Amino acid sequence: MKDPIKPDKRRKYDAAFRAEALRLAEQSRSTQAAARALNIDPKRIYHWQKAAQTPIAAALGTALDPDTAVELRQLRALARRQAQELDILKKAIAIFSHPPTP
Repeated sequence: MKDPIKPDKRRKYDAAFRAEALRLAEQSRSTQAAARALNIDPKRIYHWQKAAQTPIAAALGTALDPDTAVELRQLRALARRQAQELDILKKAIAIFSHPPTP
């Protein structure tokens, strides 16, 4: 016989609830107080705060507004260009730092 399917007892929170919980924790400056007000475990809010601070959060969470997305693309392009320039300068230093051969 097959085991009966057990219902998932974990509560699921949508993105709007998470955003509201993070806003409330930031406003009250106490994650503990925000967790009590929302009747959830404070560790859950701490986990959401940590996840919101990671760079991947933008890709997984809410979409960026168009102006911010444009600025982000420009800054990433600038960072790539500066990294390339730095690599070129490092190679030039390596070439010119060797003494000339007679």
